[in-house]
Amino acid sequence: MNQADYIWMNGELVRWEDAKVHVLTHALHYGSAVFEGVRAYDTKRGTAVFRHREHLDRLHRSAELYYMELPYTLEKLREATHEVIRANKLRSCYIRPIAFRGYGEMGLFPLGAPVDVVIAVWPWGAYLGEEGQRHGIRCKVASWRRMSTDSFIPEAKASGQYLNSILAKVESAKAGYDEAIMLDQHGNVSEGSGENIFMVRDGRIYAPPAHASILDGITARSIRQIADDLGFQVTERHITRGELYQADELFLTGTAAEVVPVRELDDHKLGEPGEITRALQSRFFEAIKGEREEYLEWLDVVEMDAPAGDARITQAARS
Repeated sequence: MNQADYIWMNGELVRWEDAKVHVLTHALHYGSAVFEGVRAYDTKRGTAVFRHREHLDRLHRSAELYYMELPYTLEKLREATHEVIRANKLRSCYIRPIAFRGYGEMGLFPLGAPVDVVIAVWPWGAYLGEEGQRHGIRCKVASWRRMSTDSFIPEAKASGQYLNSILAKVESAKAGYDEAIMLDQHGNVSEGSGENIFMVRDGRIYAPPAHASILDGITARSIRQIADDLGFQVTERHITRGELYQADELFLTGTAAEVVPVRELDDHKLGEPGEITRALQSRFFEAIKGEREEYLEWLDVVEMDAPAGDARITQAARS
């Protein structure tokens, strides 16, 4: 991965290589952490974090669902994100805030373990490749099912839950595909290993419902609004595996992936990205670059001249 200079860690900026945790950290053993994936873009108004408040709200909800009390307000985390972007002098970047149960307790009852918060930023291009964004990717329906709502909380973006996605991702990669599509416990379409999925048939857009074990994707929310603005109807309903093979268009959405067409699924060729996918993708990229007035509220502009009151840089980071 591309390394930056500083990471914000529990209120201080530390050098990238000094951002360390104890080997007996609770989250390392049990996956007791929640996180977000966020992006900042170089826009006409300067560096801007995309839908920052929504990401922080989801981080807070995920923490609450797993009985974690964040030791910082969401406004403080917003300021800290701006601060670490400034410290690293990044015009655009990927942002990873994570709250995790730290060192101090072992065992499955976690409430005595402290909650640590870290925000890292680094340059990261298109997760599934720029070529994939332009011409589409090849996907495989995974044999691994998306975790059941009876066993986990799919609405939470929790670290331990991503072992489920890792199994699907590795399976698809070993079989020569770019990404996995996961079905829910009932055999209906759920999502990709790290993205939401949309299907286009007969000029209408369909997406799996919330109870198909999906994460409430913030990029997916943006696409729904853009689709509505462009006059397309998005219908949430169960989608079968067979319907995907007959789709006119398929595409995936996510912070890391952004908007990616699917050109092939299980060796069924869907072809080059379709007209609706292209229209949504184009409008989305205009929005994140600050080129559409109606979506400027999605952009949290970072003032690159550091204001007074930034968290201190530790002595170790200075030396």
